[in-house]
Amino acid sequence: MKRHLITEQTIIEAARRGEKLIVHPPDAIVTAAARDRAKQLGVNFEARTVPQQPGTPSVGGQNPGAGAGRQIAIGSDHGGFQLKEALKPFLEKMGHKVVDLGTYSEETCDYPDFAYAVARMVALGQASRGIMIDAVGIASAIVANKVQGIRAACCSDEFAARSSREHNDANILTLGGKTLGVELAKSITAAWLETNFGGGRHQKRVEKISEIEKRHQSIR
Repeated sequence: MKRHLITEQTIIEAARRGEKLIVHPPDAIVTAAARDRAKQLGVNFEARTVPQQPGTPSVGGQNPGAGAGRQIAIGSDHGGFQLKEALKPFLEKMGHKVVDLGTYSEETCDYPDFAYAVARMVALGQASRGIMIDAVGIASAIVANKVQGIRAACCSDEFAARSSREHNDANILTLGGKTLGVELAKSITAAWLETNFGGGRHQKRVEKISEIEKRHQSIR
């Protein structure tokens, strides 16, 4: 079932409009970063069941469950295993179908195997987005970006997550299991999944990335 999602950006936009109270459904997902920003900007929350007319915007001007219902490929090495296990039910609660490509324990393993599995599934169109977690997130991004058609971004905050989607059309998010707390990782993931590609001037730049890929493939 799709859930309302309130992120840090929701709070910033509400504050810009002069709103000091955000009314949301009792089952809404409010990210940790959103709560921190709300406290900073003096914005309060109120959980209340509010009938909504068809076609009207939801809380904070966002689409309810924006981007929900995707098939998400997720993977990790041993350093990201615990965070992967924490994110899976969070993603399902957002309404996504999760495909876990391993690893399935904290036994030492090699991150390239799992990063490639996630990247391949996304590149083949078998998953619309991918999430890969190792100790820091950088190594998995390097691996995933070797696969044609993949734009993997290692993100450590909501701003980077939104930017990677809006500007770069990133299709894989990599996270650091040893550098991020669970709540921050959830905030980053939610922001990344709810942000759409901006197109426009960014489209030309993303197309140039694809052209570089094709040019490199022709070099032997």
